[in-house]
Parts: sequence; structure tokens; C-alpha cells
Amino acid sequence: MRSCKLTRRDFIKVSTLAGGGLLMGFPFTGLTKAQSDKADTAFQPNAWISIGTDDKVTLQVASAEMGQGILTGIAMILAEELDADWSRVKAEFAPADKAYYNPMFGRQATGGSTAVRAFWNPLRKAGAAAREMLLQAAADRWQVDPSDCRTEKSKVIHDDSGNQLAYGELVRAAATLPVPETVFLKEPDEFVLLGKPLPRLDTPLKVDGSAVFGMDVQLEGLLSASVARSPTIGGKVKSFDAKPVLAMPGVKAVKQISSGVAVIAEHYWAAKQGRDALQIEWDEGLNKGLDSARITAEFAKAIDSDGVVERDAGDIETALQGAAKTLEAVYTVPFQAHACMEPMNATADVRSGSCDLYLPTQNQTRSQAAAIQLTGLPEEKVKVHTTYLGGGFGRRGDDDFVKDAVECSMAVAKPVKVIWSREDDILYDKFRPATYNRLRGGVDADGRIVAWEHRIAGASIMGQKQRGLVPGKSDWSNTEGAKNIPYAIPNLQVRFAMYNPGIPVGFWRSVGSSQNAYITECFFDELASLAGQDPLQARLELMEGHPRHAGVLKLAAEKAGFGKKLTQGHAQGIAVAESFGSFVAQVAEVSIQRGRVRVHRVTCAVDCGMIVNPDTIHAQMESAIAFGLTSTLKSEITIKDGRTVQSNFDDFPLLHIDEMPEVDVHIMQSDEAPGGIGEPGVPPIAPAVANAVFALTGKPIRSIPIRHAG
Repeated sequence: MRSCKLTRRDFIKVSTLAGGGLLMGFPFTGLTKAQSDKADTAFQPNAWISIGTDDKVTLQVASAEMGQGILTGIAMILAEELDADWSRVKAEFAPADKAYYNPMFGRQATGGSTAVRAFWNPLRKAGAAAREMLLQAAADRWQVDPSDCRTEKSKVIHDDSGNQLAYGELVRAAATLPVPETVFLKEPDEFVLLGKPLPRLDTPLKVDGSAVFGMDVQLEGLLSASVARSPTIGGKVKSFDAKPVLAMPGVKAVKQISSGVAVIAEHYWAAKQGRDALQIEWDEGLNKGLDSARITAEFAKAIDSDGVVERDAGDIETALQGAAKTLEAVYTVPFQAHACMEPMNATADVRSGSCDLYLPTQNQTRSQAAAIQLTGLPEEKVKVHTTYLGGGFGRRGDDDFVKDAVECSMAVAKPVKVIWSREDDILYDKFRPATYNRLRGGVDADGRIVAWEHRIAGASIMGQKQRGLVPGKSDWSNTEGAKNIPYAIPNLQVRFAMYNPGIPVGFWRSVGSSQNAYITECFFDELASLAGQDPLQARLELMEGHPRHAGVLKLAAEKAGFGKKLTQGHAQGIAVAESFGSFVAQVAEVSIQRGRVRVHRVTCAVDCGMIVNPDTIHAQMESAIAFGLTSTLKSEITIKDGRTVQSNFDDFPLLHIDEMPEVDVHIMQSDEAPGGIGEPGVPPIAPAVANAVFALTGKPIRSIPIRHAG
């Protein structure tokens, strides 16, 4: 049997054949020895697909399912090209393995709205290869030409003779065939599953309670742990007394680990009670005395440095000097917590020369690497069992909670589940960076925007994650959504100045675009107002060469009735953003009630390229709007005396159900390659709301959250 290996470095060779779909040549993962030993009961042509003699199709999904619907989406991509009977399809989480690396990341991880974008072609090839092998096996049995056969709902059919064979009847023969070097992929008009609103595979499991989240993991002899961390960010343990806590009921061990002091007990409540009783002396470190006002002041200083020029066109200073009208504005955004509904947790079982991790993780490769480093075990001895995630938003791409569990399990040589309380989860988050932005713009005598300067100063995600990234270096995570604005302004400059105040930061749903779209789209409305222009028409006039931006803008405006008469006391704001390969425009209709902004309706238009599951797109746009409204109207993280001020939902409030607006989502049909969908709905909501408030009050909103208006 021929075996070929697919690596993440492989490139697709594509050629379009007349009347025959898409022909793709590729190397692909063949059967391992272990897989070939199972050939009598299952057909496993590659790492992604297994078909049993019972006709059941099991698909491996390397991406984390955190509510975004990717377990179903990935399965649909595979099943489409396989021509599988959807009612017989089962999806499972893949183990940590190089075979499942995300080709856009070079590791097994879920983030950046890459799951469909990254795996669209590899998984279609995987499904098509398996289909071709099954079809060949049937043709061999019938002694007919394979081109005279077709596949449908897990069957191979020969129309001339009326013969049919289920996939399960062909697995033994198909397993002996070589993996084809080229396969035909379907044209979009041939899709049976893709583009259809199929029910999610995980819904029944979540309804009946059988879906296993990190919090649900149970193992024989499992202990629980709670970790006391320095109240000052970056502080360290000086000393502690374990004896009184060890005498408490249920407590098994008190151990210092890298993040603090862990109390390990028979169950979580005993661990939490023990942790709360610990007397610890802390070295508060360099952040003692740090507060939000000082951080903002340091950002304001940094913004006057040269920084890094990320985009430069024309001559800013000359254009501003020659403009008929100019405008300067400072915009700020605060740190933000992720606040996943399921707080951070991890279970590790380190003993007998092996390590098993049971994790709600977005980054299997990083989690595995952390355990390898801590235990000294070889890669093959560290296994990652991915659970469902109760929200991720980028937070679960980090490994701090994983390290907690590994260190605790190593300390007692037993399986240990580390659980963060809600307070732990918010206090010790890896926050979305705060930034300070100074913008200058100019319009000419004809009302055209001719100058745009955007200077950004802020904490750098990549500066913390990559030690080699220092001030003076570029950081895409801070400038996306700013350097790629779609407006044809002849004199345009974007600069970034890095200043890391010592606050831990990390990726937050839609990363830099989540804040920069707010800043740029609101400043655009300010300039349009200065020029006496309609905000929609002003945008469209500057969008030459950006038809997808213009397309979603026009659709959202049309469906919302933008510019038409509204209920008295209501106003609309509009915004558009490109992020993660997709284009989203939103129109928010708002009023002000007792000084507070009330969002009544959001009309959303999205162009995400070819559609996998429209129900998922609707759900993701709705959830992104809810998520974005929380940070727009309610939540922020502030620092005082080196400590996080907010610690629970009483002082870090989320959007309430009665505050959720009516949401109207419209999906544009497109033949473009698929874009992301989990994150692109977040960036436009803050500017759409802020621009509506500006239209209603005449006062621009230059900082969020919007506590009071009017």
C-alpha cells in the first residue's frame, strides 16, 4: 500500500478542468501501521476520516469547540467531499499531533478565526481522497470504469446496472488501495451540505448533559486544587505557613508552584477554604503603586516618540497645513477581561512516566509543550485530551492554567484538577491591551478628506509573548484595523509606539480590530461631520478598490433604512470593518434613556466568502454583537496600587438579556474563499453605537465604555 505524508508546508497544486470540478494534486497522510492493523473493521485513509464496516463515519476535528460551531463546520467540510450520509456522521476531538497542525499557525491551535480558512482545502482533499478510494473499490468489484460510478449519502452507485454498495461494505477493499495523488473537488453548485443550515452535532450532547467540558472531567482518585496568587500583578511568594491549612478537613497538600501557593484537597470546596485560610507574605514587586492614570500618562508620553510607521502615503504635515479644516482627537480604550462563562481550569495526571492532560484549550500544541518542559517527558508520553470549552475568546490559547495543573499533579503524583474561581479568572486574566490614540485629520474646501494621521501607543501582546519584540518593532496585533482602513485618503500615516506597563495582555476576540475599528470609524464620522458630508456616502466615495467593504455597507444601510426617518429620540450609526478575511458592516439604532445608551436594533451585513453553515454565521454575528456591546457600554478593567480592581460580575458587568437589541443579520453570497466568522462581528459594533450617539447628541464618543451620554 502506498503511503504519502502531508506536512503543514505542503502547497496545493490547482488546475481547473473543463466540466470536471477542481483537480488538486497533493501528498496526503496515509495509514500508519496501527491504522492498517484495523483495516478489517475500519477504513482510515488519512488522519481525519474513519469509516467502519457498520457504515458509521467518524471525523476528527483538530479545532476547539467553544460555542462557535466549528465541530459541525469542520465535519461538514469533510462530509461534503466524502459524500457522507450526514445522519451517520460523528465528530470527535483530535489528539495533539503534528498531523492536525493548523497550517496558518504551524501548530495545533484555534484562534484568529482560522479554523475554516486554514482547513478548507486540506479537509476537502481528505474527503475527496477517501471518496475516490471507495469509488475505486466498488468499480473494481463490479469490473466497471470508475467514471461510470458516482457517490451519494455514503454509497457508491452504478446507474447503468443499478448496483449500489454502502461505504461500510467497501472499507476492507478500499484500505488496500493507494491514496490518489490527484482528486476532483466539487464546484460550489454541486454542494449538498455546505451552505445549508444543518443542525449542530454538539447540541444534543449539550442538551442532555453528556458533553464534557473541562469542569466536568472526572478521573479515579482525582483531587482538586485552588491556587493563591499575588494580589499585586507580578508579585512573588516570600513566605507562607502550611501547617494550619494541612490540618483542615479534606486538605491533602499545600505546595508552592510557579504561580503561587496551591492547596490540593479531596474536593474543590476544601481546596478553596484552605487557600482562603493561607497566611502568605508577598513580595509585591515592581508594580506596587501602579494605577490606570499612570499607565495612561505613560502612553501619552510614548505617543510622541517616533514609534514604528506601519503605513505611510503622501505628506501628512503638508496636507494638514493646506487643509481647509482640521481636527485633532484623542481616543482611549481600557484593558478588557475575557470573562468566559467557564472559568479557567485544567486537569493533569502526571505519574508512571506519562502525562495526560484533560483541557478546555485553544492551543493543544502549546499546552503539550508546557507539560513537556515541566515534566521532562518526551512528546509521545504527553497526551492532550481536548474537552468542550465554555467560551474561549483567545484566553484559552494561553497555558498558565495548564501549568498550574501539571505542577500540582507532579507534586502529589496523582491526578489533579485546578479550578480558578470567577474572581481568579478576572483578576488574573491576560487582558486585552489598553491603548492611547491621537488622530489628526483634514478636509479640503470641497469637503474631501485629504489627510489622516493615527498614532497608537499601548501595551503589546507580541512584545510580551515574543521576547525579541521590543520598542521600535512592529506589532500587527496593535495595528490591525488601523493600518488597513479601506479609505483612499491621499495623505495617510499610521504609527505605533510600544509601552508595556507590566500588565499581562493577550489575544481578545478580534484582537486589534476590536479597538481600532472603533477608533477609526468614529474618527471618520467626525471628519465627515466636519466636512458636512453624510457618513455613508462619505465612506462609499473613498472605497474605490474595496468592493466587499462597499457591498456590506450598502446592504446594511439598505436593510436598516439608514438615513430614513426614525422614532423621535432615536438615531442610527454605521460602521464597517474587515478582519480575519471577512467584511462586516453594522447599523445601530439607539436612544438615550436617563443618561444611558439604549441599543434598540442592530442590522448586520456580512461577507465571509463561501458559506459553510448559515445558521452558524447568524449565531456568531449575534454573539459577537452581544460580546462587543458589553465592552462598549459596560465593562472595563482598571488598575489601582498594582492590583486589578474588578473581580466579578458586580463590578465587571456583562450585557443583560433585557439589554440585548433586536439583531437582523444578512449574509452576502460570495464565491470568494471562506473568511473567518468567530471574530469579525465584534469590531463594527462599538463604532456603530458610538456614531449613533454622536448623531443624536452632536458629541463624539472618544472613550469606551460609554457610561453616560446626552
